[in-house]
Amino acid sequence: MKLRLLFVLLLTCSLSFAQTAVLTETASPESEGVSSTALAQIDEHIKAYIADGKVPGGAFLIAKGGKVIYEKQFGYRTSKQETPYAEDDIYRIASMTKAITCVAVMQLWEQKKIGLNDPVYKYIPAFKNQVVLDEFNSADSSYTTIPVEKAVTVRNLLTHTSGIVYGSFNPGKLMAVYEQFDMNVGFSHDQWSTEEWINRLAKVPLAHQPGAQWSYGLNMDVLGRIVEVASGMPLDQYFQKNIFDKAGMTDSHFYLPKGKFDRLAPVYTKVQGKLITLDELGMAGQASYPMEGPRNIFAGGAGLSATTKDYARFIQKLVDGGGDLLGSAALKEMTTDQKPKVLTNYDPNGGQPNGSFCLGFTLYQDKSSNTSPKSPGTYEWGGYFNTKFFIDPAEEMIFVGMTQIVPFQDNAFWEDMYKLIYASIQSN
Repeated sequence: MKLRLLFVLLLTCSLSFAQTAVLTETASPESEGVSSTALAQIDEHIKAYIADGKVPGGAFLIAKGGKVIYEKQFGYRTSKQETPYAEDDIYRIASMTKAITCVAVMQLWEQKKIGLNDPVYKYIPAFKNQVVLDEFNSADSSYTTIPVEKAVTVRNLLTHTSGIVYGSFNPGKLMAVYEQFDMNVGFSHDQWSTEEWINRLAKVPLAHQPGAQWSYGLNMDVLGRIVEVASGMPLDQYFQKNIFDKAGMTDSHFYLPKGKFDRLAPVYTKVQGKLITLDELGMAGQASYPMEGPRNIFAGGAGLSATTKDYARFIQKLVDGGGDLLGSAALKEMTTDQKPKVLTNYDPNGGQPNGSFCLGFTLYQDKSSNTSPKSPGTYEWGGYFNTKFFIDPAEEMIFVGMTQIVPFQDNAFWEDMYKLIYASIQSN
């Protein structure tokens, strides 16, 4: 009996470990059909940008077939080049938080606790009887509103078609209106809870009628609150139990434990053409929110920080088919083109030449323009501090790139890197 009990315990532990043991193996690129010689050109690409003072450096990871084939760090954490980036550095992932919130929503959809076509007010009553911004007087920032034609749904939030925007990203009337409601919040707040924040946001007029267009905004932050309501758990606890623990993400947090403060990578900016950290400028407070907890506000659209490997473990679960995070039906719905379902006047030829939007991600489709080397069905997003990821199911490949620099507008850095990644894949 004792031996049998021991066997059951060992089996349970083994199964538990198997659930979290993703990306524990490294492999040669050649073993996964990739040329290591061609892949090495990524090193030269990154080094050239560092030498030109365009990026400070960072961490970059590629996995294929469930194995890490490229994981490197470049550059230094200060402009004085005192400390090189390390494998366990923690980065503010900002809007890459959105993907984790989307998975949380789809988990609760599987459990029938959230309906994608449900009105948001079903979970957050403050969203009932919303209004849309109509006329705006720039002289005194006064405005008029009109009623919504239809209620904002969960699906609208997941596709950024609700009319909820980022006021701080929209100079002019939208920024002025959002400022009147003290709504230029994105990462944290020193007083509000998530509930108070989102209830306040519900009172802000929508930028347009729900479904009228795609408008990037605070949608995932609202969804974070819906996750709290539907699950009965604070968002940080829900993530920990249902995503972080399952994926083996040991260094992902809204607010870092004090013992990890020194691992948080500094944020760079440019001053007179030279890269320098906010810390060195005496402006560290502008990006210090990961070290200002514990708090009761959790930004489901932008609040997390994580290591490169942690985030790679999360998206590896998705390229593997969902694993113990999502079932096949939820993953399929999440990665299906949603624009025909949410846009009132859907134009199949509009938008990006070969891109669309699924639930929370840009989605690449098979179109004749072929402007991207990524496979049709690839989905991706990025973060405010210049972080990127993509998931390519056809190639069973993921990519995570972490830097910390604002602003950054040289998207060729990433696009050229993607071309080098795909050029390294050997044809059979």
